[in-house]
Amino acid sequence: MLRSTDISPLSLLLARVDSVADGEQARDTVHSGFPSVDRMLGGGFRRGDLIVLAGDVGSGKSSLALGFSVRAAAAGQGVLFLSGEMAPERLLERVIAIESRVAIDELRQGTLTDIARATAGAAAVRLRDCLPMVELLPSDPMDLASLIEARPAAGLVVIDSFEAALGTLNESQIPARIRELKRLAVERDRAILTTVELPGLRGRADRRPTLEDFDARTGLLREAADVVLALYREDLYEPAQDIAGATELLVRKNRNGAVGYVDLYFYASWLRFEDMLDPDT
Repeated sequence: MLRSTDISPLSLLLARVDSVADGEQARDTVHSGFPSVDRMLGGGFRRGDLIVLAGDVGSGKSSLALGFSVRAAAAGQGVLFLSGEMAPERLLERVIAIESRVAIDELRQGTLTDIARATAGAAAVRLRDCLPMVELLPSDPMDLASLIEARPAAGLVVIDSFEAALGTLNESQIPARIRELKRLAVERDRAILTTVELPGLRGRADRRPTLEDFDARTGLLREAADVVLALYREDLYEPAQDIAGATELLVRKNRNGAVGYVDLYFYASWLRFEDMLDPDT
C-alpha cells in the first residue's frame, strides 16, 4: 500500500509539470537569457546541475558566462558570479559595455562620445537593481561552500574559471574538488556553471571542441558535468570579414536532453554575444 509520504514527491512533480504547462517558469530552472540556448536545454539551466562552458583561449568563455549572468539577473533571477581572473570593478565595466553596446576600449580609456556616455549611463541606471552579485573566487573549497551558502538567493552560480578554482591543488586533489562542485550544486540546489580552457585545438582541421579535448586534469569534470557547452568561433583561427563574429555554441553533453548546437554572434568590441535566431532589438 502506498503511504502519503510515497505519493508526495510525485504530486510535487505533477504540480510542477502543470505549472510549466500553464506558462510559469519551472522552479528548478534558471533561464540563460538566450532563447535558443534555453530551448536546447529544455528551458534553461537546472538547479542541481553542474554545467561546463569550454573553449579555446580567447574564444569568449568569460564574456558568454557574464552574458548569461547579466541576462538571468535582469530577468529577476539571483546570480552569483565568482571571478578568479578579474576584480569586481573590471567585471562591472564589462557589464556596462555588454549592456550598453559601447566599445570596452573606449569605456576604459574614457574616450566615449556624448551619445555613448549617455547610453552607458542609462545602462548603469537600468541595471542598478538587477545586477548579478560579483565577487572574487575563493581559493579554498570550504570558503567557496560558505560563500555559496551565504547567498541563498543565487539560483545560478558562475565560476570563472575552473583553473582558478583549483588554486594550488595538486593532481591528486583535483577529483575531490570536482566532486565538491557537483555536491554543492545538488545539496545547495543551485545551477553551477564553470568555464574551462581547452587549448591545443589549433593544430587540426576541425577545431570545434569535443569531449575528448578534456585532458587528464579536466576529464573527470567532463564526466561529472550534467551539461557540457563548447564555444567555437571560426574567425579565431581564420580571420575574414564574412565570418567575423559567427559563433557556434555546441551542446556536447546533456544528461537530460538533446545535443546539438546554437548559432550565436559575438560583437568583440562590446564583449557581447547575441542569439542569431532570437536577436535582441
